[in-house]
Amino acid sequence: QVQLVESGGGSVQPGGSLRLSCGVSGSIFRLAEMGWYRQAPGNQRELVARSIIGGTTDYAESAKGRFTCSLGNAKNTVYLQMDSLKPEDTAVYYCNALLLTTGGASWNTYWGQGTQVTVSS
Repeated sequence: QVQLVESGGGSVQPGGSLRLSCGVSGSIFRLAEMGWYRQAPGNQRELVARSIIGGTTDYAESAKGRFTCSLGNAKNTVYLQMDSLKPEDTAVYYCNALLLTTGGASWNTYWGQGTQVTVSS
């Protein structure tokens, strides 16, 4: 079994900052990438940022210059530092991981339970 656990969501005023954390655990043979998506009410889930293990990090245009996605030293943790937050950043933020489980035959994407981020004055 694989589990992703997120933390760090909450409410903040426009211009404020939040830091999200996500750890993945379980029968992991190899981890390929970890990242963050978000879903606002009435909208589809969209990519915020993703980091390839040992590779690059990609950002959505809306996140560039304001958000920083980084991997922990153990490479099974991913962080999302969000600065200069705007009301339109309000959404449920989901962590995901692309990995191969021990004894698994294919790569699969796993999701966390989501954490609410609300930006409002």
